[in-house]
Amino acid sequence: MRLLQFNDDGEFSLTTTFADRIPPYAIFSHTWGDDNEEIFLGDLIKATHTRKAGYNKIRFCGQQARRDGLQYFWVDTCCIDKSSSSELNAAKCYVYLSDVSTGACDENHDISRSTWKLAFRQSRWFTCGWTRQELIAPTLVEFFSSDCIHEITGIPIRALRGYPLSEFSTMRLEDKAYLLLGIFNVYMPLTYGEGSYALRRLQEAILKSGERTFIRL
Repeated sequence: MRLLQFNDDGEFSLTTTFADRIPPYAIFSHTWGDDNEEIFLGDLIKATHTRKAGYNKIRFCGQQARRDGLQYFWVDTCCIDKSSSSELNAAKCYVYLSDVSTGACDENHDISRSTWKLAFRQSRWFTCGWTRQELIAPTLVEFFSSDCIHEITGIPIRALRGYPLSEFSTMRLEDKAYLLLGIFNVYMPLTYGEGSYALRRLQEAILKSGERTFIRL
């Protein structure tokens, strides 16, 4: 398994050296920018990652993990290995809402707080389909705006079931079905190109599992 390690010099590095036990780690949930902004595994290997716009948010994750007593953290763009189920064992998830700012938010000012809550709920992060898994993998989820922490919560899996698929934003139509497999704890082969038929197969798989939830489009 690949993890990032926050070092004493304030930088982070990639590591895969673990004996028999993977250490506690945080995961970083964020919405992707353009490829020329995000840091990928190849950028870390070539040591070109500091030149990209995504460097600061990943460094922020490392700093927050260190403050929480965690030496390691996981970011999908840099560490992802889709064949490894062990990557679902995170201790914490840091959700980075890049399009939300607290500004001059005053906890005692009802108007400022109301405005912040509205921006929080309308964040693009909540419409990205694949972020749903990042809510249920760790035992604790911490939400950050672009400039401060706001809310810490544990979210039950059942709260995500029955969520309308029209609210999910994915690159491929079939991904709207595939992203729910872990949430409903069902299995079906992934067949890219099948389009809306994936939704029908997902519903059949859910019913066969004994779950009575019906997919909302």
